[in-house]
Amino acid sequence: MDPVSNSFNPHKLLKEEFVSNLNGSSMLEIASLSTIVPALFLLRRAFCFSYKSDATKKDDDAVAKSRNLGAYLAVVSLDFLFLIVPTLLVLTVLADWVHVLAIVLVVLILSLAAKRFASFASNSGSASQLRTNISSYRVNVMIVTCLCILAVDFTIFPRRYAKTETYGTSLMDLGVGSFIVTNSLVSRQARGISSMSWKAAFKSSSPLLVLGFGRLLSTRSVDYQVHVAEYGVHWNFFFTLAAVTILTSIIKIPPKYSGLFGLSLLVGYQWLSVNGLNLYLLSNERGTDLLSQNKEGLFSILGYWGIYLLGVQLGYHLFFGDHKPELKSKKWATIKVSCLSIIFWLTTVVLDSHVERASRRMCNLAYATLVLAQNLQVLAILMLSDCIGVSSISTLEEAINRNLLGTFLVANVLTGLTNMLVDTIFSTPLSALSILVTYAYLLSIITGIADFYGMRIKFW
Repeated sequence: MDPVSNSFNPHKLLKEEFVSNLNGSSMLEIASLSTIVPALFLLRRAFCFSYKSDATKKDDDAVAKSRNLGAYLAVVSLDFLFLIVPTLLVLTVLADWVHVLAIVLVVLILSLAAKRFASFASNSGSASQLRTNISSYRVNVMIVTCLCILAVDFTIFPRRYAKTETYGTSLMDLGVGSFIVTNSLVSRQARGISSMSWKAAFKSSSPLLVLGFGRLLSTRSVDYQVHVAEYGVHWNFFFTLAAVTILTSIIKIPPKYSGLFGLSLLVGYQWLSVNGLNLYLLSNERGTDLLSQNKEGLFSILGYWGIYLLGVQLGYHLFFGDHKPELKSKKWATIKVSCLSIIFWLTTVVLDSHVERASRRMCNLAYATLVLAQNLQVLAILMLSDCIGVSSISTLEEAINRNLLGTFLVANVLTGLTNMLVDTIFSTPLSALSILVTYAYLLSIITGIADFYGMRIKFW
């Protein structure tokens, strides 16, 4: 009997081919998408309310607690309608309108900001507002990631948004790089806190290693589709995060100089790439040794570590360094982040055109600058909240921010279950959108309930 027909995943090969040999989209489209999502978050915070508990006693009875939970989930549902549904529509059925939507939202945000510019220019930022903006930025990254990891398996999701095979730029290419940047900007090193010993770092990273091996074993056991060209035969996202954490702790670099070290690492890695390493990394030929079978994942650590070190210095310089009095001005902080984003975008265009095209598979220099450009753009837009008088994030954002890793793990489990139960590549657009909305709402409710009852999954 055909072993494929007995598999938990009989269409595994078709699903792998569905996400293979793709070339991505344009940088302009990525910039437009990176404008729409944070703009939606700003508008939600500007025009809607958050959940505020009225409970004052710890021994409230079950009925009162149930009512509070009902009110809380009602606000979470409202956030879902204002934040998640529009984002999902932009990533699917409205994908051809991203440039128009981006322009409309930019005009709307700027018009709101212009009305309050005078008060914005005269006030100075606070530590709490900075934390709010960074939290919202981290949640933005998480929400787009969680939506894309399932949506990519449906035909309703544009193939140009899926991960590229070798060279090119796409929305999903930014995923792991964005996780690296979000962690680096607020890391212990960026905040000037003494680094952990290598033993403590290994202990802190051990849950990520466990998750990495858990993902490897679970995908093998249920014959889940895995695109080998993404990280290699055995490597995955969790191993990359663990490797960067351990390297940063073993090799201690002062935050003032981490950017220079990171840039030197990226330039050296790029030199090796254009002098023959890229031919080896992009070749489909693999030996039997672990290095050859996982060459993309292992060599890309150099690029991701370089991104992390650059992010550490940016976080230190912009938010936590010795020159805080100057950067306490909300106006100057926003302007600096915006200017850095533009510089990185221009650098990416030059590198992509004249050195080597951006490659997530290798994590080369053009990819590194692309990730930094896009992430700083998102952060700069969210920092405009200071202009339009927004001080707090929405209830759903709060819930996700308090449980980032938990949200990501639940999203992975729900994605796996959906792929086991549904032939995603044969779903009609209407059924695909219905499944995605249901998945996103279930993820939002689970995250909300976990936050309501104080449940946390936090490993770093």
